[in-house]
Amino acid sequence: MYIFRNIRDQVQLYLNLFPVILLTGPRQTGKTTFLLNQLSEYKYVTLDDPAEAERAVNMPQQFLDSLSIPVIIDEIQYAPELFRYIKSAVDINKKPGSYVLTGSQQFNIMHNIAESLAGRCGVLSMLTLSFDELSSQQDTSLSDYIVHGGYPALYSDNMMKAEYWFPSYINTYLERDVRNIINVNYLRDFNRFMRALALRSGQILSLSDLARDVGIAPNTAKAWLSTVESSGIVKLLEPYFLNKGKRLVKSPKVYYTDTGLLCHLVGINKYSELLASPLCGAVWETYAFCQIYHAFLKEGNINPPLWFWRDRTGNEVDFVIEKGGRYILFEAKLTEKPSKKECKGFAKFEAYYGEGSVIRRTIIAPVNKPFPLEDNILVDNGRIAVID
Repeated sequence: MYIFRNIRDQVQLYLNLFPVILLTGPRQTGKTTFLLNQLSEYKYVTLDDPAEAERAVNMPQQFLDSLSIPVIIDEIQYAPELFRYIKSAVDINKKPGSYVLTGSQQFNIMHNIAESLAGRCGVLSMLTLSFDELSSQQDTSLSDYIVHGGYPALYSDNMMKAEYWFPSYINTYLERDVRNIINVNYLRDFNRFMRALALRSGQILSLSDLARDVGIAPNTAKAWLSTVESSGIVKLLEPYFLNKGKRLVKSPKVYYTDTGLLCHLVGINKYSELLASPLCGAVWETYAFCQIYHAFLKEGNINPPLWFWRDRTGNEVDFVIEKGGRYILFEAKLTEKPSKKECKGFAKFEAYYGEGSVIRRTIIAPVNKPFPLEDNILVDNGRIAVID
């Protein structure tokens, strides 16, 4: 069964605006399936095919000339040389929607976009299935989604079991992506790094502590963190300050972009195990982050104005969206009966930034239906995160 993706309208918009579209995202999030479903009239070539990748690398102009337009070029990161040749082609013929590219290594690709295709390429990103995408088309409970995550392969007609699929996915990721980005002699050490990072999802990240726990140098931890961020496995969330310079020097929070992968890495296989785990709050906060992030990606915003806030005395708000000088606030609470006292950070934030500075306050909690709490606070399960 094909599951429709919320990003489809934005893709159609970009097809009418840009000669080149780039769709990035982690492996196995459904980028290729989505494009083949939406753009059935396009020619398709994948650089996952070693023969095609070799031809694209060694004879880029000949390779590009052999393609009929419009075309989807999958896994473009295997032939970065193509960007310059695509630039030359679209400078001659600026027809919108000519080239649709996909890639799984965002930082490397974005560097090439900035060098060669600035102003010519619309960039979008796709993560795993959001809870809204999945639950609106399949009978899926929130508890199952939290533990299994949103990788499409887990919800295909074959119904692959998570305990079999995730180890295979991790091994493929380590062998194909990690080795291509950095020189890792011992993949077992990198696997341990991913698990140690998973234990920190939803927390402020200390690279020195992470490096110590894994048994690697801090510079190595920094390089490996850049790798998992580049491939979309994790996202970093910076703290909010009016002084933008401070946002760059303070420690960020780290979040895995799929709660199923996170649960697998920390050894949680059932929702009952999650509720009994000391990590339950962090996993729920990761879920909330992912749903908010999905809402931005649906609108085509790959660099959303999203932060967390914490003052010197420990008052905090999990997620802050800045909009026109005012703010939308979210708290993640793993309780079916959240109360006002559990979100005092809302009041502290508004007291700090001024009365009337907050547009909306939402508690993301495991509830069946949204309901209002006092002081204009909405309780919702985050299925459709309201960011406007």
